[in-house]
Amino acid sequence: MNMKMRKLTRTLFCLTAAIALANTGCERKHAPAPAKAAASNGAKMENARVALDWTPNTNHTGLYAALENGYFSEAGFIVTIIQPPEDGALLLTAAGKAEYAFDFQESLGPAIARKTDALPVVAVAAIINHNTSGIMSLAASGIKRPRDLAGKRFASWGTPLVTAIIRDIVEEDGGNFGAVRMIPNNATDAISALQTDIDAIWIYYAWDGMKARLSNIDINYIDIGAVNPVFDFYTPVLVTNADYAAANGDSVKRFMAALSKGYRYAIDNPQQAADALLRHAPELDRDLVYKSQEYLAERYQAEAPRWGEIDEGRWGAFYRWMYEKGLLETDIGAAGFTNKFLP
Repeated sequence: MNMKMRKLTRTLFCLTAAIALANTGCERKHAPAPAKAAASNGAKMENARVALDWTPNTNHTGLYAALENGYFSEAGFIVTIIQPPEDGALLLTAAGKAEYAFDFQESLGPAIARKTDALPVVAVAAIINHNTSGIMSLAASGIKRPRDLAGKRFASWGTPLVTAIIRDIVEEDGGNFGAVRMIPNNATDAISALQTDIDAIWIYYAWDGMKARLSNIDINYIDIGAVNPVFDFYTPVLVTNADYAAANGDSVKRFMAALSKGYRYAIDNPQQAADALLRHAPELDRDLVYKSQEYLAERYQAEAPRWGEIDEGRWGAFYRWMYEKGLLETDIGAAGFTNKFLP
């Protein structure tokens, strides 16, 4: 699987485009096991479509653990997992073509802050309690802190958000942002790219960092959330359609209870949870999945009082920074999330 980090600012198309995207995504319906073919209360089974943000990986393990262990069927759901075209998950959910989607706080902000045609979406859980993304380089490059990026080749998508974050951390560290060589990021494999034509690249440590460790490659890593708490944003998050949630609150609560059980299982049983993911995505590197799962097991919830809970202060701090940098059309404060559906 090519686990390059997704673009931090995703192009937001019109809602009619989202409907078209729904017809091109790959779907897989996960019916309940025969022994659990009805909800535990005898109610009729509901369909729940979940759009992934990327190909299956360890960010999604709790979803697959809930499927494997029958938590969704016990709660009365038949789950269909959709793998949409790139950047399509949020749009499908806004258009009513998926009940839930994995997406990112940094994408959600621009979607709900638009002055016209804001998307009716809301985050209902943090998949991982802290931002596990940052900047990776080979140890030989000497990039140990943000200011060391000056004079180096940083693989960038050239989006306003990426540029603003890199400028912020480099200048706050006393470095010269103008000397950072921002080159187009065309990498499909971060480690191979570092060994050829770039010096640093933004990654998710749970995947590319673990891959480097398994390959015994000596790297440096800059954790941007540790550099500046403002950048300890939530990525990824689970999103639902706000109108759907308002009309189907009890259903959303039952779904979230089942999903929470799946992530609790992944926290307590990382190897067995990894096996569940691998049964649904056997093309993944088994050793990498186990290593990544072990890393994330301690980070899904971390010090939060329960899995999925979003801290209003952290959430709002990132959006205030985005607004101050001109990255949001309106000042939305700490809007765009709710914890009320968590068990």
